[in-house]
Amino acid sequence: MTKKNLHRQNIVACIWDFDKTLIPGYMQAPIFKAFGIDEEHFWKEVNALPGIYAQRGTRVSHDTIYLNHLISYVKNGCLKGLTNARLRELGKDLRFYPGLPHLFTRLQAVADSRPEYVKHNIKLEHYIISTGLAEMIKGSMIAPYVDGIFGCEFIEAPLPPNYSSQDELPLQMEFEISQIGTIVDNTIKTRYIFEINKGSNKNPQIDVNASMDRVDRRIPMDRMIYTADGPSDVPVFSVVKSNGGKAYAVFNPESEAEFAQNDALLHAGRIHAYGPADYTEKSTTSKWLRMHVRGICDSIVAECETSLSEKVKRAPRHLHDEDEEAAAEPTPPAPQKELF
Repeated sequence: MTKKNLHRQNIVACIWDFDKTLIPGYMQAPIFKAFGIDEEHFWKEVNALPGIYAQRGTRVSHDTIYLNHLISYVKNGCLKGLTNARLRELGKDLRFYPGLPHLFTRLQAVADSRPEYVKHNIKLEHYIISTGLAEMIKGSMIAPYVDGIFGCEFIEAPLPPNYSSQDELPLQMEFEISQIGTIVDNTIKTRYIFEINKGSNKNPQIDVNASMDRVDRRIPMDRMIYTADGPSDVPVFSVVKSNGGKAYAVFNPESEAEFAQNDALLHAGRIHAYGPADYTEKSTTSKWLRMHVRGICDSIVAECETSLSEKVKRAPRHLHDEDEEAAAEPTPPAPQKELF
């Protein structure tokens, strides 16, 4: 009996970083503006914290120590009343680079642009993986255009000790963010790449650490395009690129330093290409993304057609002399298994 594949594998995934990729700066800016906090001073303190804690013998994450500092600001009254609902509301104030969110629908339209794509029901999904705050992204204007958001999350009103043995828990009226629920740093980002790859994000029964052949993965890595802004995304660039996917870097058109940074990534072999964070229809970045989405769609069609011809046997018919002379097409090599 022929084994049935777990997924159809007819999906293209565009995966995006957020800060300095989709927006010009850092998403936390609306928080500081709303509460009257000096943004530059906050980040200066955050950047100093790893060194201070190291002197005390404690190692902390450079990517996510800012989450702890935000909670310190809440506990000390500087961000009094900051809740997940308020974070989502502040997400509405985020301003995106030109061409967004319309690029997201234009890329999805590519998957419907040719009869052969429609025949094989090819679809495109967008995902955001960020070291920033998931609630703010969910409140932003980009949220309705994406299929999944992975970011840092906070807990309000954490459960007390021995809560499992209490019949009634005290009702806390003043909700504030008070604990970290989910941490996403630049290495953990790769975990979510594999969740999208294996389909764990759609089916919780699929453990992200489970071994799985390429033919059973929901979105093979060679059907992914990862777009981000720079060196901090090297772990994801490496995972996607080494498994056949596309890695693209963007820079603020007004920044010479960011341009040079991306050029260094290209020469180091970390990315396939780079361009300005301009997502308008005629920009270089939009053209590159559309071209490679189309190329992935073409590869899906080719793989589906090859699979169909291999699995469907020809009907019996009368033999003729020319049949004996016809040469059979060579069978293409089986794709390699993906790592992890």
